[in-house]
Amino acid sequence: MAAAADRTIPDLGGPGLRVLFSGINPSLYSAATGHHFARPGNRFWPALHRAGFTGRQLHPSEQFELPAAGLGITNVVARATTRADELSPAELTAGGAVLAALAAKWRPRYLAILGVTAYRTAFARPKAVLGLQPEPLGGVPVWVLPNPSGLNAHYTVDTLATAYAELRRAAAADPAR
Repeated sequence: MAAAADRTIPDLGGPGLRVLFSGINPSLYSAATGHHFARPGNRFWPALHRAGFTGRQLHPSEQFELPAAGLGITNVVARATTRADELSPAELTAGGAVLAALAAKWRPRYLAILGVTAYRTAFARPKAVLGLQPEPLGGVPVWVLPNPSGLNAHYTVDTLATAYAELRRAAAADPAR
């Protein structure tokens, strides 16, 4: 895994997505496999399915099925690390600017940032809470969701799915974007 340090994973998606999910940054495991949210303890894929975004639970190697469903994946910071807390505030801020530009280019209905602490740092919003944010990024509404990492012990797959389903309902009710 050490060989995967500082590697990146290409963004998955393009213009016209319903939701562009943004992780904080890839794990070393994800960088080694080339698949987003690939670490076995990560709960992104089960939460995505249980929230109703996918008809079945996808394996990380099936990530390329997401754009056909109107879903994409990117990261606030492209560089892979063992843990997200290895990123500096400056890296998060710089990555936030890149993410805002990507949102402006692709124009998804919603940009979902998976991790409130990273969102607070990257976008200088120290009091932000989970849910729909009052200010868009790149002209796109932002929804902050809990980080699906297994290290986020405050959430189970079921509670993650409940939070993610709220975004799914909002994206389905807003077909004009």
